[in-house]
Amino acid sequence: MASAGAAVVAPTIASGQAEARSRPRAPRAVSDAQLAAMIDTVVVIFAENRSFNNLFGDFPGLEQPLAAVSPERARQRDRDGSILAQLPPVWDGVVPDEQVVEHRRFKIGQDDIAPLANAPFALATPEGDPLPHGLVTRDLIHAFYNNQLQINGGANDGFVAWGDSGALTMGHYADNAANLRLWQIAREFTLCDNFFMGAFGGSFLNHQYLIAARPPFYPEADKSPAKGRIVQLEGDDPKGIVPRQTAQSAKSAMDGPVRFVPDSLSPDFYAVNTMLPPYAPTYQLDPERPGYSDWSYARTLVPQEHETIGDVLSEAGIDWAWYAGGWDMALHGQLNSQDFPSRPNFQPHHQPFNYYVQFGPEKPARAQHLRDGGTGETARTNKFLADVAAGRLPPVSYYKPQGNLNMHAGYSDVDAGDRHIAGVIEALRKSPQWDRMLVVVTFDENGGWWDHVAPPKGDRWGPGTRVPALVVSPHARKGEVDHTIYDTGSIARFITRRFGLRKLPGLAEREAAMIAAGGPPPGDLTGALRFD
Repeated sequence: MASAGAAVVAPTIASGQAEARSRPRAPRAVSDAQLAAMIDTVVVIFAENRSFNNLFGDFPGLEQPLAAVSPERARQRDRDGSILAQLPPVWDGVVPDEQVVEHRRFKIGQDDIAPLANAPFALATPEGDPLPHGLVTRDLIHAFYNNQLQINGGANDGFVAWGDSGALTMGHYADNAANLRLWQIAREFTLCDNFFMGAFGGSFLNHQYLIAARPPFYPEADKSPAKGRIVQLEGDDPKGIVPRQTAQSAKSAMDGPVRFVPDSLSPDFYAVNTMLPPYAPTYQLDPERPGYSDWSYARTLVPQEHETIGDVLSEAGIDWAWYAGGWDMALHGQLNSQDFPSRPNFQPHHQPFNYYVQFGPEKPARAQHLRDGGTGETARTNKFLADVAAGRLPPVSYYKPQGNLNMHAGYSDVDAGDRHIAGVIEALRKSPQWDRMLVVVTFDENGGWWDHVAPPKGDRWGPGTRVPALVVSPHARKGEVDHTIYDTGSIARFITRRFGLRKLPGLAEREAAMIAAGGPPPGDLTGALRFD
């Protein structure tokens, strides 16, 4: 049973400020000449696994605030389509393992939470205090097929039924959310409230979408070591979204979570759920080939050869880098898969460029572009922050915080990531490059947490659930909410436009699909900028 956490009082938002936010003046269109004149450096900070509702549901000025959602629109359905009378328990508990936060001990088990109504709820201790941001909650399933079933055509009423955490998916940080440092940054710069994860599902696929706007492919997977990872769908359509359930899958969401057969690869061999990279650092290494993974391991993906945003940047002579926290430690044989979280707290499937033959162990591009981000929170130990302070960031930089600083439920807490990212933003604002910089802070995917805003219709791969995104720049609209429709590919769209690049095919395919579905194509983030 948890002890009571200290109550946190959210700061009051002046009504005039909230009213001003709700009626921002329309931004003028941004020209290519303005972008070239004003933005030299683009930085992407890619955090982990939070839906928009989970952190920002009632931020001032939203187009569709959580507080305005009707009970009918928020209620969840069982796997047979019936409306749940109440939410199921939080399977395994909110905080399964004892933790100490602010000198208080917490352990919130499955039976410690009273039955919950079929509705979103504020995350809290059993005593009713706001759940401290410093607690690591249990993880929630976040996968390609589950996410589509959870979205249910835009109704967003299948999150409980097709998840594995019971009621937890409907939880959000409410009373104490306004104390988040990211809230303060969003108040000063621009929050995007219609930014959707580019692909359905989890971190692996959304990191791939970030850099390539398409899923990886495993040729002849049915004849490969990965043949057991090919999903078995109900029906014959390889583009279907309903996998077969195992015998352990409960019939009703009230009795237990859904369980699917292995589903890393689609029936037509696209890698849609987590596969591991063909090169180190990873968990299964080839003892005969230093720097290579064991390609006979079923979870190892074959090297990919299609183009990434890095390739088109290099083609245009634009330097770029992917900074990964813990990269060097993991690369030099210190990655231990027997621990959870792994030591160092490093996730191989969060390193998307490491899946490509053009960045393999013997390629010059690997050392040039795949860089260590360090293992700490200061320029002394964090190599990304050292480059920030020295003003030597390349024109395009991606920063992937190490696992315990990325906000991923299960092995990171909200406070650690919030504090770290706010510190990175502060360092960037002190950088010699700041005056001509644009920073995007976003999350790879929703982490299984519910959101009520329907994703726009797109293609087979997405968009998926809404996630937070902030645009931080001297040229960002100040203290406003940008309602433009974006997806993860909008980051590559901005980079493409600013540097005059050839557009990746997946970006064009997504735009065409969204137009064909009757909506606007995703924006390129310039709606968050103002140069006047």
